[in-house]
Amino acid sequence: MQIGIDFGTTRVVVAVADRGNFPLVHFEAPDTQMRDWFPPLAAVNGDARLYGWEAVAVQDDARWTLVRSLKRWLRTAGPHTELRVGGQSLSLRLLMAEMMAALRAQLLERSNLGAGPDEPLEVMLGVPANANSNQRFLTEEAAQAAGFSVLGVLNEPSAAAIEFAYRNSAERKSRAGSGLLVYDLGGGTFDVSLLSLGEHEHVVEASDGIPNVGGDDFDELLAGLALEYATPGPTLTPFERRLLLDECREKKESLNPNTRKVAIDMERVRPDWEQVTIPVEAYYERCRPLIESTRAVVENLLAAHPHSALDTLYVTGGGSELPPVARILRESFGRKVRRSAYMRSASAIGLAIRAAAASDRLVEQFNQNFGIWREADSGGTIVFDLIFPRGAPLPGPDEPPLRLERVYQPAHNIGHFRYLECSRLDAHGQPIGEISNWDQIQFPFDPQLWGREDLSAEAVRPLGDANGLTVREEYTCDANGELRVRISTEPQGNAREFSIGQLTKR
Repeated sequence: MQIGIDFGTTRVVVAVADRGNFPLVHFEAPDTQMRDWFPPLAAVNGDARLYGWEAVAVQDDARWTLVRSLKRWLRTAGPHTELRVGGQSLSLRLLMAEMMAALRAQLLERSNLGAGPDEPLEVMLGVPANANSNQRFLTEEAAQAAGFSVLGVLNEPSAAAIEFAYRNSAERKSRAGSGLLVYDLGGGTFDVSLLSLGEHEHVVEASDGIPNVGGDDFDELLAGLALEYATPGPTLTPFERRLLLDECREKKESLNPNTRKVAIDMERVRPDWEQVTIPVEAYYERCRPLIESTRAVVENLLAAHPHSALDTLYVTGGGSELPPVARILRESFGRKVRRSAYMRSASAIGLAIRAAAASDRLVEQFNQNFGIWREADSGGTIVFDLIFPRGAPLPGPDEPPLRLERVYQPAHNIGHFRYLECSRLDAHGQPIGEISNWDQIQFPFDPQLWGREDLSAEAVRPLGDANGLTVREEYTCDANGELRVRISTEPQGNAREFSIGQLTKR
């Protein structure tokens, strides 16, 4: 079963490919109501941890410490990043893996997905367009650790563009080459991508964004106003502040263009406090500088690409539901602004469409950048090592295969080789476009493990600097696009050759 997962800052949205349709998956919430989203919320109480709707069920219990907006932490995280939660340090990597495992369990047990317990879930994951390699790797690794079969990783604005093109296929055929700018303001991040739409494919011309602007910030602004309007201005405990932010988020999400006042129930925060009423325009003026910052990014992106056509500015993302967002954008872009009918779910639907799509076949050259994830900085950073670049020609039928070698000293007893291809690289050679996963290989560097076929149960541990081993990776690609790697350790000579698959494979 193919699904798309948009792992948002405040909501995880899942869409499924179902015989040419791409409906949203609904989850059973604690109040027995079905919701079309899963909360990326963790609750910690000592050694006990709850996730998703189970965490929601204990959110009003002061004994539990809540962890929100994990996606924002990923922006600056590395493989060893830890969060301070409830007086203890917890690995962000662990929290992400357990969150994904809870999502998978609720998909199988408490949703309308309809998948059997042993049915594989093939998933396309969404990430911000400006996500770095660590964020992409950690998101993908968490999904794999949870038992998902990850088909690949796609930028969220690109996924929304796929949804737009799917919904408007007739219009797209009559306007091949039309320009689309996806404005994606989510709960914690803002992304924008400029694309050229064709009849059968679209091309990302440029992307930009702000990694720390989103609906969470609108909640904070409303909470600040509520405290200003309260008499006297109260001081909040961390638990009370969380209750106030919950109240402000719910009231923010209920706003519409006809709303004139926002009533904040301060009694929800502390029983003896009274309700405060805020003129909605006062709230919108507080939000305006943040919205203006996103408009400036859009204008700068368009100015940097003056030859790219702009026919539609497609507005998506939960943060974009705030009424002044579209209004401020129309001040600059007029009738080109088009709000999505699926503000919170356009990316998830596009990811499901992409998961179900047949792959384009490779003809005579690499159509993606092929490489491998590697650890750097003693495992503190994940980097992409490019093996064969996009556009590199395949050898002719009578020519020798392409060859490339990597030689290094191993740091651990087992090598974990994660191969992938991606559509685009940034100035530092790291993936910024769509990622598609290939095979994963485990190879024993430690002589004591040689000859073992299954290394999954073995613990990965450092070998030490004086291990005396050298690893050689020898890559070849022939005229048919078949990729192979020979991994060997020297001087002992332990070696094995692997087929990594065909370049026509996704």
